[in-house]
Amino acid sequence: MSLHTEYPFTLPKGYVDEEGTLHRSGVMRLACARDEIEPLRDPRVKENESYGTVIVLARVITELGTLARINTSVVERMFAGDFAYLQDFYRIINFGDPAVLAEVEPGTPFPPESLEAG
Repeated sequence: MSLHTEYPFTLPKGYVDEEGTLHRSGVMRLACARDEIEPLRDPRVKENESYGTVIVLARVITELGTLARINTSVVERMFAGDFAYLQDFYRIINFGDPAVLAEVEPGTPFPPESLEAG
């Protein structure tokens, strides 16, 4: 049995890069403890703890459209609605019931074993 660790998503509005290209489809991986602990050492988080979410999302989003790299600058420039969507998506795949994800992200391919309690 394999563990499903990456989940595709589609941003409601999309991220527009410096060239004007719209990026809506992406992939988020499950977070590990380090993803939540290391941002606490960042001076930007010590100044404003809300910034921790920006750092965590930049770490766990592995793909977004054709962008070669996702970093905090990309997350900072996302529309507020997309940022809120990604926060919800993160909570669902890491802490919530995967069945809820089907409502938020219709058509997301979950292997049956990932929907089993465990």
